[in-house]
Amino acid sequence: QVQFVESGGGLVQPGGSLRLSCAASVTLFRIQTMGWYRQALGKQRELVAGITPIGSTTYADSVKGRFTITRDNAKNTVTLQMSSLKTEDTAVYYCNKYPDPLAYWGQGTQVTVSS
Repeated sequence: QVQFVESGGGLVQPGGSLRLSCAASVTLFRIQTMGWYRQALGKQRELVAGITPIGSTTYADSVKGRFTITRDNAKNTVTLQMSSLKTEDTAVYYCNKYPDPLAYWGQGTQVTVSS
């Protein structure tokens, strides 16, 4: 059964940092390219970062240099380290396969950047 459990969100001031984690129960996780996505209120879901099975990464232009995606294939986890957060990073963050996400989405984790 496919399952994504995201955690680590919260309220942080501009310029602050957060570390998001995703526990993924998906077939053959170690050979899946995974991604972090986000959806701000009233906007479409967008890709934030992706990581291949061997660790090659891609980032949205808006987060390059501020966010880092990593994975642990032994633990079936994907992590998103976020720093220098901006108010426009406020959104619900999700993990899923990339570039073709599954129809199933987890509940996500809310990140709110506000002073």
